[in-house]
Amino acid sequence: MNTLEKWATGREILSQPNVWSAWAPELENIAENTKAWVAERNPDEILLTGAGTSAFIGLSLEHVLSSLTKWRVRAVASTDLVAAPYHFLATDAHPLVVSFGRSGNSSESVGVMELLDRFCSGADRLNITCNQDSRLAKAEGQGLGETRVVVLPESTHDTGFAMTSSYSTMLFTAMTCLGQQNRILEMADAARVVLSLELDAFGLQDCPERVVFLGAGPLVGAARESALKILELTKGQVPTIWDTPLGFRHGPKSFVNENTKIVMFKSENPITRCYDNDLEHELHDQFGEDVVVSIGRHQSDASVTLPLSAEDAWNAPIFVILSQLAGVKWADAKGINVDNPFIEESNLTRVVSNVRLHTHKGW
Repeated sequence: MNTLEKWATGREILSQPNVWSAWAPELENIAENTKAWVAERNPDEILLTGAGTSAFIGLSLEHVLSSLTKWRVRAVASTDLVAAPYHFLATDAHPLVVSFGRSGNSSESVGVMELLDRFCSGADRLNITCNQDSRLAKAEGQGLGETRVVVLPESTHDTGFAMTSSYSTMLFTAMTCLGQQNRILEMADAARVVLSLELDAFGLQDCPERVVFLGAGPLVGAARESALKILELTKGQVPTIWDTPLGFRHGPKSFVNENTKIVMFKSENPITRCYDNDLEHELHDQFGEDVVVSIGRHQSDASVTLPLSAEDAWNAPIFVILSQLAGVKWADAKGINVDNPFIEESNLTRVVSNVRLHTHKGW
């Protein structure tokens, strides 16, 4: 049996293009209504929040959405909001808080809702979740703010430990609901190309000792998510780090040894891509041609070319599919239970719901 089809996680990765294609028509109406609602509510700013993978969605979206709307957009992880809300929320403010959650029941998702009820009741809320029975899906805000909920298809509610189709579909949904033209069908075609390739096309057929993921701008979120996917699925047996191409020189490059793979996600911005190319040439000179795999749309400056979008944020999930594939295949080769890597140790769980929430008294 094919390694991917052997595991629920692998089957969920493979399903993504079809999931997106089926969701695209329904999303058109949802996005049109959501855009009108946001314009009517006219928030002070937009906060994009979630924990772990769900937080990285915001990292890929904040800058591109800021350029599309008249509002400031900030990505603030729910883990930061719950721990130190006074740094991000004002009691007299009127933000739109966009919460992402696969399960919609994590401790931090619940904590953010409670904080808004108590201290920022003027906040509007857009909850994007994959679980129709979750706290996020059934939320009703208290106070002057209004709540809208977008529940994704049940097929995005991943049964595996690692977030895969939930991550990509929530990102595309937010992009479409908050300002961008729906390009999901275009990205589904790009994903099919990635899924048709073997890992050896990327030089990743053999599991390395360490992996680095690099991306700039909206691709920072893709780099962080890719590093997390490998770390989670291989149960920490393959150490990973992420950074930007420019930031990598300032210390993190010390992570590289003779058994490291460096995966670089090439930007569509021509100036940003110049910095990508400069680092790639430097790494080739220092560590050899086989250490770096660069992925992009342009044959002139990428070792692997794909039919990508001209917008980095749309490409983020396409790049992440590579780490999803590698994570599954490397974990399987190591004898790890891909669908539940921590089934024996139980030091990580699919849904983080046992965090003790402490009560803030105001600020």
